[in-house]
Amino acid sequence: MKTIVITGATSGIGLSVLKQSLKKGFKVIGIGRDQNKIDIVTNELSEYVSKEYLIFLKADLMELTEVKRVGLEIKKYLQEINSGLLDALINNAGCVRNWYSTNSQGYEQQFALNHLAGFYLTHFLLDCIIKAKGKILITSSKSHMNTKIRWNDIMFEKHYHPLLVYKQSKLANMLFSYELNNRYKALGIKAYGIDPGLVNTNIGLKNTGGLVKFVWNIRKRFGLSPEVPAKTYLYLLEEMPSPIDLYYHNSKPAYYSSEVNFKNSFRFFVLSEQLCNIKFGDFS
Repeated sequence: MKTIVITGATSGIGLSVLKQSLKKGFKVIGIGRDQNKIDIVTNELSEYVSKEYLIFLKADLMELTEVKRVGLEIKKYLQEINSGLLDALINNAGCVRNWYSTNSQGYEQQFALNHLAGFYLTHFLLDCIIKAKGKILITSSKSHMNTKIRWNDIMFEKHYHPLLVYKQSKLANMLFSYELNNRYKALGIKAYGIDPGLVNTNIGLKNTGGLVKFVWNIRKRFGLSPEVPAKTYLYLLEEMPSPIDLYYHNSKPAYYSSEVNFKNSFRFFVLSEQLCNIKFGDFS
């Protein structure tokens, strides 16, 4: 039985991936922020899914202290059930904001949740993924194109622009995937960035307002059902040997930005380590 972890698992793409993974016989550890939503999903699935196959953990991944807590909890659980093996980590949780706001560490919220949460969680679970020769799937976006990392103001404290901040966070996802492969591919793992396309979810309506909320209410009407992009995640989870490309859309390789390169990925990885006050392990 394959064991996978999915963040942002109570709605949208994360929930669709969770449901399709359960149908494939995977054991799923879902992470959600809202206990009420966790209870709704758990009750809905309890009629046909054994507790052996699905557990949910509550954590607000916006906060690095919560990421650490749940990461260590998952690691302990994996050691108890299957010698610490994790077949896949799906870093999917994300948000949109239309004003500058920070978490308790002082980090801009889109950057904190869309990138640092997955980066930090991967740090805690990486040895479990390496043991299983597993995969890391990261929800990126075509929005990562035509933008650059704002190295001199990574949190957009000056001249905050919600779309540019979101685009940078999606580029961050791609840089992280690229650098994970540089460092650990030889150990049998593979990292992917995924473009789900325009999807009909409520990501643009959560803790937003004004123009962002107005625009998203219009755009989501033209979006795909989350079940459609979920198929790409399942393709990458199941396909063996592991697909060799970095970036996928509709279960096929896609072109990605030239900003995703060795120089930028290494620099950004080191910066992310400094922001999380960690150092990724050397498993060679």
